[in-house]
Amino acid sequence: MCLAVPARVLSVDGATAVVERYGAELTVSLAMLPEPVAVGDFVVLQMQRFAVAKMDAEAAAESYRLFDDILETIGERERPQ
Repeated sequence: MCLAVPARVLSVDGATAVVERYGAELTVSLAMLPEPVAVGDFVVLQMQRFAVAKMDAEAAAESYRLFDDILETIGERERPQ
């Protein structure tokens, strides 16, 4: 099972993008996205390296809140990198 995580697009270069997720920057593939993305958009990441969907900022913020709640519940002090 894969956990899908939201990330904000920082830059786009063809079929790849640099995204920010919990303060960490990652280079990800956009090859699986059915629509183009731009700087500032949010995408859903799977397997930490593939953007599989675009999402709006409100949905991304709600996902982050849910992840924070989960981490707090299980006692984790650090956010995932």
